[in-house]
Amino acid sequence: MRTQVVIIGGGPSGLLLSQLLLRRGIDNVVLERKTRDYVLSRIRAGVLERGLLELMREAWVAGRMEREGFAHDGALIAHEGGTFHIDFKALTGHSVMVYGQTEVTRDLYDAREAAGAETLFEVEQVEIHDADGDAPYVSFRQHGETRRIDCDFVAGCDGFHGVSRQTIPLSVRREYEKTYPFGWLGILSETPPVDDELIYANSARGFALCSMRNANLSRYYIQCALSDKPEDWTDAAFWQELKRRLPGEVAERLVTGPSIEKSIAPLRSFVCEPMRWGRLFLCGDAAHIVPPTGAKGLNTAASDVHYLYNGLRQFYEEGDSEGIDRYSERALARVWKAERFSWWFSSLLHRYPDQSAFDLRMQTAELEFLRTNRAAQQAMAENYVGLPY
Repeated sequence: MRTQVVIIGGGPSGLLLSQLLLRRGIDNVVLERKTRDYVLSRIRAGVLERGLLELMREAWVAGRMEREGFAHDGALIAHEGGTFHIDFKALTGHSVMVYGQTEVTRDLYDAREAAGAETLFEVEQVEIHDADGDAPYVSFRQHGETRRIDCDFVAGCDGFHGVSRQTIPLSVRREYEKTYPFGWLGILSETPPVDDELIYANSARGFALCSMRNANLSRYYIQCALSDKPEDWTDAAFWQELKRRLPGEVAERLVTGPSIEKSIAPLRSFVCEPMRWGRLFLCGDAAHIVPPTGAKGLNTAASDVHYLYNGLRQFYEEGDSEGIDRYSERALARVWKAERFSWWFSSLLHRYPDQSAFDLRMQTAELEFLRTNRAAQQAMAENYVGLPY
């Protein structure tokens, strides 16, 4: 086979890049290790920044999102029995959209099928060859057959455990990592959200988050030990612990019900530099991971897509390589700012096992400063709705 761009990974970042390129007449093929149904079964974040909203519109896949998504103009921070509001719209002029990552992925797959775009599922043993030369190609096995695709460029959108980052020699790449001493236990329940806006809670018992997917589908999280397993937590135990971490008036109106999904996610900050090696480009989780606090994972992947898509468009339409030559530099400049925000917001809201009495006082002082200072609120709001590309 021959194509212009091979995209490894059929998650939202790979699909969005593919759809944007197809809109410009740039041929590409998406390779996905799992099945379409498996990809769509993964429960992920659901807060979309303004930049991702614009990319969805540019890709012509924003129709259902505009109809069914929930625009959020702010968020609530809970601490010491009360809450205060961060008004994104008033502070920045922008909002975010609550719309599940699964739904974003579904919309992109539907658009691909309508356009007759090529997605190869259940591919194994993917290898990237000659990425540092002028004629890269990708080999893989599918249904017992070995196949090869020659291309101009390879986009590695295959996640943290994918082959793309590992293809870059150790002598070239440098990795930065911070692991956090706790996880997030999350449940999905067919219950109305406890509030119209997200609630981020700092409590003496640990962090909690009240989120939603739609008017009758809620997503809740609590900080838990890394050694915990989902089966250690009954639904009743989860709801009881969540209520303990919320202000009383919020806990009283919480509607509980059976969980339809329950999982534990560890928290990690990770960045790989550079994000380009020859004709291979890393995108999304293949290059960086953020803690879920502040919902920057999918959104930071989208900013990578923005820089890579525009670089490739510039190359094919104008014969100018400036965009792809500076891809890693531009993407990483924004990645590190997203990493900083996610690290700061996580530090503000969680309980750490080694926190001293002084550390706890500093955390309280930081929260109080955020509550009372408009400039601090504006800085948080600008990061939350998404820094400009």
